[in-house]
Amino acid sequence: MSNVAAIPIHIEDPVNAAILAVSEDRIQGFEPDPIGVIARETGIDANTVLERVRAMLQGGVIRRVRQTLLATNLAQGALVAWQLEKHQLDEAFDFLFQQDPFSGHVVVRSADPATPGAQYRLWTTLKVPQGYSLHKHCLFLQKHIGAKSFLIMPAKRLFALGVGHVRRRGLEIGSKSEAHAEALTTEVVQLSELDWQVLVPLKREFAPEELQRDLWRARAVEAGVDFDTFCRVAQLLNERKVVGRFSTFLEHVKPATDGERHVTRYNALFHWAVPAGREMEAGQEVGRFHIMTHAYWREGGPEFRNVNIMGVAHGLDKEVLLAHKAAMDAHLQECGIPLLYTNVFWGGRSEIKPSEIAPDAYRAFCVQMAVNPDEMRAEPGEYAGS
Repeated sequence: MSNVAAIPIHIEDPVNAAILAVSEDRIQGFEPDPIGVIARETGIDANTVLERVRAMLQGGVIRRVRQTLLATNLAQGALVAWQLEKHQLDEAFDFLFQQDPFSGHVVVRSADPATPGAQYRLWTTLKVPQGYSLHKHCLFLQKHIGAKSFLIMPAKRLFALGVGHVRRRGLEIGSKSEAHAEALTTEVVQLSELDWQVLVPLKREFAPEELQRDLWRARAVEAGVDFDTFCRVAQLLNERKVVGRFSTFLEHVKPATDGERHVTRYNALFHWAVPAGREMEAGQEVGRFHIMTHAYWREGGPEFRNVNIMGVAHGLDKEVLLAHKAAMDAHLQECGIPLLYTNVFWGGRSEIKPSEIAPDAYRAFCVQMAVNPDEMRAEPGEYAGS
């Protein structure tokens, strides 16, 4: 048996659990030595941290290790719901996940057939690099996957954006922070050529063999700048709220090499409709709840009964997730925020990858797909949201 095979990869292992409780979503911003931060916060030596993270990545427990970006501040984007015939779902899913670099989360969702919007089974997150049109890209995708229609739902505000599946296990029903969630804006930041030069290698995920204590030196070489310049630019991007967190992303559903499903079985998209003018207040209340990995103000429109607050939660038990939602419903009502409508869309087949946001990558994609990049540019004054 190899040494790697002998290293525990299950998230229930106490060393792994301690590492993941920090590495999933506690390392905010850019850190020159993220492995050192994990070691310091956990009290586990850096060599052991590296050994365990490598083993979990190779074993499929960790899906990817990367520096995240606040892509809502870097590219136009939205949640997109697609209406297709049932027999088209799998082929459309495969195209969006495998061939469209700008579609991130791709999820087949289901709800009671009587639920408004239940005919929209395929849901994706979509980012289109600066200068290009989100709507035109959706029209292009619609043609390729044969969708009857699509709905683009940009985020007006973000109230929760994180993972932390390990530390969310066993949460008390209704557990929430004392403070209101921060309402993050989605204004797109303009970057220089040097910014992009550093940003592209900064965001690329790490292969197991790349994981070492001095993570960023090789990335500086890739960027064509010296190490100090790389770190300086990364820090400045962090100050401009472009950089998210350094994170080990766990595999949500697929079994690891040991055959176990380590993290979650259920993926719930919660929908709430609150009165116009109460969206910020409602979002900041919902975003307080620790079970929420994502919470947004998005306008679903009449097809979704004018839903305007959406959130995502994951868990191993469906009834527990519903209990968490019931606690949030009750809290909103206790705050005097009327619930005009609410529902749950459950996730089935799903895949997740980072959406590409580099303009050069979009131009290359257009060439590959025999599309004139200039024809995909945003019109003057076009608003595509985030």
